[in-house]
Amino acid sequence: MISDTPFSILNFVNKMIIFVRYKLIMTTKEKIINGIKNLPDTVSVDDILDQIMLMEKIEKGIDQSNKNQVVPDDELDKRLGKWLV
Repeated sequence: MISDTPFSILNFVNKMIIFVRYKLIMTTKEKIINGIKNLPDTVSVDDILDQIMLMEKIEKGIDQSNKNQVVPDDELDKRLGKWLV
């Protein structure tokens, strides 16, 4: 898992911010290569796959937000209420 790798969370967040800024001008392949380049040399295949999935989920979430396909806070509270005690 990514949490087991020896890179700082702050470094990861900074890299994701750069990723988001350039997402409109980069191809998917370029985004994945860029994300992988920022991982430590000792990264495992599982960590690389986790990184790719996380990048895809972040991009999808940003796209949904830009299209106003979000759940309002009060609705989210209702949905999560039965799961959170």
